Amino acid sequence: MACRGFITRWGKTEFYRSPITFSRCSRLNPYQQQRSGFRREAKRTDTKKGNVNQQQTKTSPPEAGPPGPPPPRKVKQPRLFRPLMFTVGFAGCSFGGAAILQYETLKARVQIAKDGEELEKLVMGSQDMAYWHDWWNQLSSFQRQLLLLVSMVDDFWRSLTEGQRTATGIIAINAAVLCCWRIPAMQRTMIKYFTSNPASKTQCLPMILSSFSHYSIIHMVANMYVLWTFSSGIVSLLGKEQFLAVYLSAGVISTMVSYACKTATGRFYPSLGASGAVMAVLAAVCTKVPEAKLGIIFLPMVTFTAGNALKALVAIDTAGLILGWRLFDHAAHLGGALFGVWYVAYGHKLIWRRREPLVKLWHELRSKGGKGSRPGGGPEVRGGGGGQK
Repeated sequence: MACRGFITRWGKTEFYRSPITFSRCSRLNPYQQQRSGFRREAKRTDTKKGNVNQQQTKTSPPEAGPPGPPPPRKVKQPRLFRPLMFTVGFAGCSFGGAAILQYETLKARVQIAKDGEELEKLVMGSQDMAYWHDWWNQLSSFQRQLLLLVSMVDDFWRSLTEGQRTATGIIAINAAVLCCWRIPAMQRTMIKYFTSNPASKTQCLPMILSSFSHYSIIHMVANMYVLWTFSSGIVSLLGKEQFLAVYLSAGVISTMVSYACKTATGRFYPSLGASGAVMAVLAAVCTKVPEAKLGIIFLPMVTFTAGNALKALVAIDTAGLILGWRLFDHAAHLGGALFGVWYVAYGHKLIWRRREPLVKLWHELRSKGGKGSRPGGGPEVRGGGGGQK
């Protein structure tokens, strides 16, 4: 939910600050020059009769009250060609990197399984339980408590689903960025790179960085709760690697839609938040499983289907975009939701199922780097699995 809040107030101050600052410098603006000229004209005295008569015939400037604020500076119409190219390139690199990451992950799992079997045989053949019992007795009390704590954390981590573990990493990044917003020395850097605005000089990099940026704690908690709720479903449908590609691409695409709407309407204000990417995840799950039952955390007795929830959210954002509501960036919400629906319906077949040539090329490059042998000594992995076919 790309809230404006503090950032909008800062943005307005930033946009309208330059005329005021300029008026305080040695060079006066045209309005103040006119005011100063009138004052000097009123103080002039001339004893010549001709000049006195001439001044009396001239119309004196109309008296006016205290001057109002200078008119706001017009923002130059931004060009969206570079952001559009960045969106296409970043989305392509995201899916290409996800395909390579899936290949490396599957290959590593095969090697780990093979090494684990050999290590288990070695340990069972050379040691017995008495050895480990003696080793445990030699540890201090602090070392035992530390090992128990590590064991508890490991058990908790293993109890999470793969989607929840993936979402935990995203939540950690968002929390770190939220902490950076609280550092006064980083305010200018955060506003420049972690808020998206088509009128800004820096257009491309904030398109992805703003998807991990939240200024309000409530804003971040709401987005991350929705992501945590739907993470298990989306990862079970697409796989971890494909989910990351969809999430990152949705963040950039939703920002591009926001850029287009702001440029068309002439309303330039900074936005931030992961709502566009989260809406893509929500829309993908609701489109794939429209009959799933959903509820509200504070009203557990109220339930509705995922399909109806998606329709309601799209209707609200459409109304907000048409009526000009400015509490949230409704254009980014709609962009993320439409991308999620499109990817589940058509994008998976057009993009992900055609990754095999890239995976083969990567495998050949890795094989040449390993002098003709497959890295890790495992069987050939083509990058399949981990998602729907």
